[in-house]
Amino acid sequence: MRIVIAGGHGQIALRLEALLAARGDEVAGIIRKAEQGDALRAAGAEPVVLDLESATVEEVAARLQGADAAVFAAGAGPGSGTARKDTVDKGAAVLFADAAVRAGVRRFVIVSSMGADAGHEGDEIFDVYLRAKGAADDHVRGQEGLDWTVLRPGQLTDDAGNGLVRLEARTGRGPIPRDDVAAVLAELLDTPATTGLTLELISGSAPVTVAVKSVAGN
Repeated sequence: MRIVIAGGHGQIALRLEALLAARGDEVAGIIRKAEQGDALRAAGAEPVVLDLESATVEEVAARLQGADAAVFAAGAGPGSGTARKDTVDKGAAVLFADAAVRAGVRRFVIVSSMGADAGHEGDEIFDVYLRAKGAADDHVRGQEGLDWTVLRPGQLTDDAGNGLVRLEARTGRGPIPRDDVAAVLAELLDTPATTGLTLELISGSAPVTVAVKSVAGN
């Protein structure tokens, strides 16, 4: 498959790119800065320089032409203010989804956040973040032109992944290594029967392949 990943220099995205490239997929990662390209090339991915905060739908759709799947894994990051939660976590996700529809790329996986909810209340930055992610998820789920899956990981850690997870519509809160998030994303891309599902992900006892198969078609 050819897979295009938004937020290609992110910690989850770099892990995913390496997994996909190792299994023989053709991977492109969208990045904001050319100097980030070496990290993508080291992971086996093609760097595509494009700022999703200023690009048009047509520009993004052009980068998605010919892809079999798209993954939105971009984020404003923990050090960003409320404005970029709206322009990246929401705005860039909406743009990327619309561009995928325009380019005819049906398979679409978005990395969301546990607790994401467009109606979430509160004025702290994390509250704004959860609203932005929830609004982005709602937009993606409203696109008839997408075969979408929404993945909502729990607390992300840099612990080494062990490939054992809990993946359900509702898991409750818990940690999950970024390694295991990337492994689940790779498996979701291979499992079209997870289309139309919003899934929470934390560490658990099921191997990744078993966990994904158990939710497929539900």
